[in-house]
Amino acid sequence: MPAVITLSRLSWSTSEGHALLSDLDLVFGPERTGLIGRNGTGKTTLLRLMAGDLRPAAGGVMVSGRIGFLRQSVQARAGETVADLFGVTEALSQLRRAEEGRASDEDLLTADWSLESRLAAALAGLGLDVGPQTLLTALSGGQRTRVSLAALVFSEPDFLLLDEPTNNLDRGGREAVIELMTRWRGGAVVVSHDRELLERMDCTVELTSLGATRYGGNWSHYRACKARELAAARRDLSDAEKRMAELARSVQETAERKARKDGAGQRKRARGDMPRIVLGGLKNQSEGTGGAQARLAERRREQAAEVATEARGHIEVLEPFSVVLPPSGLPAGRTVLSVEAVTTGYDPARPVLRDLSLMMVGPERIAVTGPNGCGKTTFLRLLTGELRPRSGSVWTTPDMAVLDQQVSLLDPALSIRDNFLRLHPQAQENDCRAALARFMFRADAALQPVAALSGGQVLRAGLACALGGTPPSLLVLDEPTNHLDLDSIETVEIGLRAYDGALLVVSHDEVFLEGIGITRRLHLSPKG
Repeated sequence: MPAVITLSRLSWSTSEGHALLSDLDLVFGPERTGLIGRNGTGKTTLLRLMAGDLRPAAGGVMVSGRIGFLRQSVQARAGETVADLFGVTEALSQLRRAEEGRASDEDLLTADWSLESRLAAALAGLGLDVGPQTLLTALSGGQRTRVSLAALVFSEPDFLLLDEPTNNLDRGGREAVIELMTRWRGGAVVVSHDRELLERMDCTVELTSLGATRYGGNWSHYRACKARELAAARRDLSDAEKRMAELARSVQETAERKARKDGAGQRKRARGDMPRIVLGGLKNQSEGTGGAQARLAERRREQAAEVATEARGHIEVLEPFSVVLPPSGLPAGRTVLSVEAVTTGYDPARPVLRDLSLMMVGPERIAVTGPNGCGKTTFLRLLTGELRPRSGSVWTTPDMAVLDQQVSLLDPALSIRDNFLRLHPQAQENDCRAALARFMFRADAALQPVAALSGGQVLRAGLACALGGTPPSLLVLDEPTNHLDLDSIETVEIGLRAYDGALLVVSHDEVFLEGIGITRRLHLSPKG
């Protein structure tokens, strides 16, 4: 019997009573499904319901087969080893006793002689070079994610439930996860904003506040479907607007005909050649007909307006975000960044970066790449002045702006509007509101405190405040796509494409780097 997860009228609410999932009916079979949607729509909650971590408020989850669940955050307990995570500590001890000649008859009878080779293959399959006795606390967050995924695959589940498996992974880690999912032939439900990974899916399910919609294909197929939906919504709006125009013309023509007919009746009454009772009857009939026609026309106008409003709303949901920014004024030959023969680090005996040089001239777009631990964060701290070089020199243009992963450019206690005015004290209120509106913070949305925003909104607000006035000559971004939903990532891409200054970005997301038009790369190695 094939592995299947069936959701029947599934509902779940938060402890505050907010309905997050309502009456979901979905079936996940032995295929790879990408589960997408904006932050806050319940993707992680849905995985936890399928894994049995949460109980539904109503409806049910039926599972046929064994499930392996990779959570977003992999916690490591003190003293826990890779072997503990794989659940093979005792089995490995059994093999050690056999090798040392201390095995009992039962050990020899039950020993799994292929265990070590299978364990090594599972770790190598995720690009890991660690042994079974390695402490999990000695691994980076990205390494722990990969080890956990290797342990899941090793346990041979029928279904994988993966929650953002490529978050915080370097390029090698991402490629290992993508390759694993390319080979995977069981069932899988993958929550991800990694478009390279979503391209490997057989099916895409979009979760919104209105429910779930299944699209029978990968990320490219989903985007094509959304483009067709947008085209259809535009046709619906065009048809509705034409209908409203036709109704307006019809009402005008009817009114003109009635006016001509009423004028003729008035002239006949003026001649006095009809009895008064007949004239009164004709007048009442004319008024009654006119009133009925007016009510009918009004009903038709209301119906056409409702169709047009619905079509416009659909277009607003589907319409790609666009932004036009003022020019930064950066000429092609101006130097915005100069790093010359820099050596730096936190321990004088072990520099993180050694003899590093980089010069940026004009509106270049440079990606800083490299495996985790190679010094990308150290490099950014060097540029911002948090870390001083032990040798060499660093110079940056005075109007550089930095958006780190916490978007610390913004004061969380202030509103988006107040942050903008704090960063651009010469800006007028109208200029401020226009700049924020370019990034979809209109009217009261601009008055939200930064502390109340989602991760995607915070980064969008940071871009609005950094680029909305006179854009800086150089913008530095640190892993801008981490923890963002797909809509937010595309919004950031579009905003950066509209920026004409120099751009330096740390990212492992190749699709994102291609989308923002990277022209050059600085690849850092673990030795600097």
